[in-house]
Amino acid sequence: MIECHLRKLRLRDEISAEEEAALRGTFIDTVAHPAGRTIVRSGEDLNFSTLVLEGFIGRYKDLKNGQRQITHVHVPGDFADLHGFTLKRLDHSLLALTPCTIARAAHARLREITETLPHLTRVMWFSTNVDAAIHREWEVSLGRRSAIQRAAHLFCELHVRLGVVNHAEADGYRFPISQAELAECLGLTPVHVNRVLRELRERGLVEFRNGRVSFRDLPGLKRLAEFDPGYLYLDPRAL
Repeated sequence: MIECHLRKLRLRDEISAEEEAALRGTFIDTVAHPAGRTIVRSGEDLNFSTLVLEGFIGRYKDLKNGQRQITHVHVPGDFADLHGFTLKRLDHSLLALTPCTIARAAHARLREITETLPHLTRVMWFSTNVDAAIHREWEVSLGRRSAIQRAAHLFCELHVRLGVVNHAEADGYRFPISQAELAECLGLTPVHVNRVLRELRERGLVEFRNGRVSFRDLPGLKRLAEFDPGYLYLDPRAL
């Protein structure tokens, strides 16, 4: 059930059989959600954290004028709200961007891990630190990258993150969200996103069509985005 998550963890450090058993023991159930459903709402009390098994989940915040900003896209193998274990509520909401299946990890069982398995605790802490690094990179995109660079950078990032859990191929990956939702990730209007995607296609770099990102020139796309995957911390390192 949690093989994608374990693959992510073992890419960076060893996970013992005891630690794997303890981690598997935290999950109380699995839940399927249709696309468009809010899974966790901002401010609600939490006693579990959400692991993505299938599909894509977005973190988002709403404004009073009805606009929405997606601040992170979670892929299979990601804890979407592990930070909720200590915060006990979220200042944002979680949205099923596509049909998805989640597993819910009880906070009481996560607490047992922190009290008995210090190495696994550090590994999970590391995961939340990587989330923070991704947030910083998205902030740079929203503040300083051009519209076309934002899109290019997001496509490059997701290619790496999905590749870690064997959900991407060398020439692309499935990313079945709408252009409106992509606009909410990039801080642009849907009309502007449509122009950006057309320009990427005309430059011979990438196509976003029928829910798939298809690369035509991945090295060129990385150069355009100035993409450096160092912030994803993929190198093995004992914790």
